[in-house]
Amino acid sequence: MPSPRKLNVLLITADQWRGECLSVLGHPCVKTPHLDALAGDGVAFRNHFSVCAPCGPARASLLTGMYMQNHRSVMNGTPLDHRHTNIALELAAAGYDPVLFGYTDTSLDPRHTAPELFARHGYEGVLPGFSAECLLLFDELEPWIADLKAKGYDIPETPLDIFNPISGYRGADSRGRTFPPPVYGAEDSITAFLTDRVIGDLEGRSEPWFHHVSYLRPHPPFSAPEPYNAMYSPDDVPRPVRASSPEEEARIHPWLACALDNLGDWPTPWMQATMDSVDYDRDVLQARATYYGMITKVDDAVGRLIAHLKETGAYGNTLIVFTSDHGDLLGEHWLFGKRGYFDEGYQIPLIIRDPSAEADGQRGLIVESFTESVDVMPSILECLGLNIPRQCDGASVMPFCRGGQPADWRTEVHWEYDFRDVGDPRVERALGLSLDQCTLNVIRDDRYKYVHFTALPPLFFDRRADPGETRNLALDAAHAPDMADYVGKMLSWRMQNDERTLTNLKVTFDGVIER
Repeated sequence: MPSPRKLNVLLITADQWRGECLSVLGHPCVKTPHLDALAGDGVAFRNHFSVCAPCGPARASLLTGMYMQNHRSVMNGTPLDHRHTNIALELAAAGYDPVLFGYTDTSLDPRHTAPELFARHGYEGVLPGFSAECLLLFDELEPWIADLKAKGYDIPETPLDIFNPISGYRGADSRGRTFPPPVYGAEDSITAFLTDRVIGDLEGRSEPWFHHVSYLRPHPPFSAPEPYNAMYSPDDVPRPVRASSPEEEARIHPWLACALDNLGDWPTPWMQATMDSVDYDRDVLQARATYYGMITKVDDAVGRLIAHLKETGAYGNTLIVFTSDHGDLLGEHWLFGKRGYFDEGYQIPLIIRDPSAEADGQRGLIVESFTESVDVMPSILECLGLNIPRQCDGASVMPFCRGGQPADWRTEVHWEYDFRDVGDPRVERALGLSLDQCTLNVIRDDRYKYVHFTALPPLFFDRRADPGETRNLALDAAHAPDMADYVGKMLSWRMQNDERTLTNLKVTFDGVIER
């Protein structure tokens, strides 16, 4: 391992950003000029996937480099075991001061946490190793709300209502419910506020530094300030892939039928969570247009950060990583949010800009190979010349950034989804499952996708012939040999990736042997 390099590290996450939503990747609608420029000076990964959802588990995997089957923080609110290291702890040990702007959605281990912290923040703790310079939790937006109040805005009794649409907004009658902007202007948005705080902090920092900037958007509520609310027309956005009706969609699988009956992820709190109340020809397409507007708003914020780095001379010594925690279904299969086995909930962006001379020959490359969110932590550590902990299930993608193909690279991706709810047993009852049976695993390559449910029938799709995943081939005798092959692949993957922090150590009379 080479000696550590003292680079700055800027790790940017946007929340709930679908992987194809970058114009550099050829999206037909959304525009992301600043991220396109970053990709042009770095490497973009087209087939990058989160290994789990929703937010808490996904960020646990991103920041520990571990599959969910090993860290076991399986839902928002499930504690992350204190024994696991993470990117902040590793960089702190290397002499950095890891600083957080935003949130990590980490549920702290109650065996090592003072009860008053849970009373103050609920499940949304700060990942150990980070100091929170500006903590913005989804249900706890005080720094931003205080800024709005100081600027003269009237703050509603429920702070989250600040995202609500302006009443009587011009043109709203002919557009969907997410078209009207909120009361605040773009320069005062939560995205702009966080960006201002990061830039202000960087002006007083000596190098090297490590900043994790975690933007809330484009996470719901789907609400974009002017001019971003009108930047994209619902007439121009791609239409969601779905069956002819929710009832037809529900016939594919019992879990999907249950999900369609439990609509908890609509894009705004003011869209009622019932099928009958939503106009799919208007509201869903407008929600997509609003989502794209929020994406471009974040892109502009990233552009401001990069411009500041260039103005101050820090850009040439900064490793920049841009990614997300998971995607959003955006009406695909009649669903919103991040759930189940669908690609749209798990395929996410990844752009890495390595400032080293070794990366010069690869700048502008778009990598087609499959990569996973657990690869981010090992990649940052390798770029800095630091050891990669044994707990990491991912592998560094830095060879892609420096002109090589990593040896024995994966040919498929995997993800897990745990649909238990410790506080609400309705899904268990509806599906006849126990708490620990509310799980699924996915293996997906460039041809097939196999979905294994712990105690429900499997799914098997030929994505070349059926990219919309509308025909389940699990009971098709002609595809039985193919499906059996993927069942075996999944079992082998699970076995090979069991938690192994100490498994390759051996205690002897001469001490501990490690290989």
